Amino acid sequence: MAINKAMRAVLKALSYGDINVDNSRTFANIKAIDPLKPFYRTIDTEIYSDGHEVPTRIYLPSEQHTPANGMKDNTLPVLLFLHGGGWITESVDSYDRVCAALAKNTGHAVVSVGYRLAPEFPFPAGLHDCYAVAKAIYTNHFLLNTDPDHITLIGDSAGGNLAAALSLMARDKGEFMPRQQILIYPAVNYDYSEDTPYASVIENGTDFLLTRQKLCQYIDLYQSSPEDLHNPYFAPLTSTDLSGQPRTLILTAQFDPLRDEGEAYGRKLLEAGCDVEMHRIKNTLHGFFALGIKYRHVKESYEIISRFLEKE
Repeated sequence: MAINKAMRAVLKALSYGDINVDNSRTFANIKAIDPLKPFYRTIDTEIYSDGHEVPTRIYLPSEQHTPANGMKDNTLPVLLFLHGGGWITESVDSYDRVCAALAKNTGHAVVSVGYRLAPEFPFPAGLHDCYAVAKAIYTNHFLLNTDPDHITLIGDSAGGNLAAALSLMARDKGEFMPRQQILIYPAVNYDYSEDTPYASVIENGTDFLLTRQKLCQYIDLYQSSPEDLHNPYFAPLTSTDLSGQPRTLILTAQFDPLRDEGEAYGRKLLEAGCDVEMHRIKNTLHGFFALGIKYRHVKESYEIISRFLEKE
């Protein structure tokens, strides 16, 4: 069902205003209060990055998916999850429900990364944290016994940006290489001005919660300097070489200002000879994936993700 006029009016009213980092983090902390948390099968651990402990949380799938002889002698497929939040907010805690649902509904262990946030730790600190955790998992220096062929990078929004950038960095460093990635409405560009080449930024950039104005502010908070804007690890869409990238699934949302750049990134990957699958989820806003699988559009997304993972 399409978004009706009444709902559009509500969304427009809620879309007003600038980003306030403290308020955004306070709201994220409220979301982290989850009465179901004691029922999740989780393990907390950490990985070191640049002398910094990066918290990670492992979400185990339901009992029926666990190898019969236990995880010590057997491997589980892994989703390495990088959360969204504009690089400035959200956490492992606030994404508990999303990651627990992924583990339950895909049969994968989910490893969620608590990377450092801007503006206190601007680019590339958070990306370095994600890379350090990925390296530990892909090279089997992690709590889980893992098979590199059955590890999938996944991220939403800013986390989709970090997943795409991590894949580029992994190719360039040559220490490990992801075989597949899932990018959920990823932020892969840097230009959200009125001169943007992407129509969705203008069409969906005022009335659908995530606004063009806020996107500009997220970019300003994340960058260390103006030179970052043309760094492919900051904005993967600017890369002139997307060869050797992993098999990729991209999900976009119809009323998302990031819609067109995510799909443009998919086309560039295809042009570079990569294996890419793209789906635009109709009548959805940026952030819809966090609503929970009981919602029709989220259920549709899980069905697409499950089919993608079945081919790993």
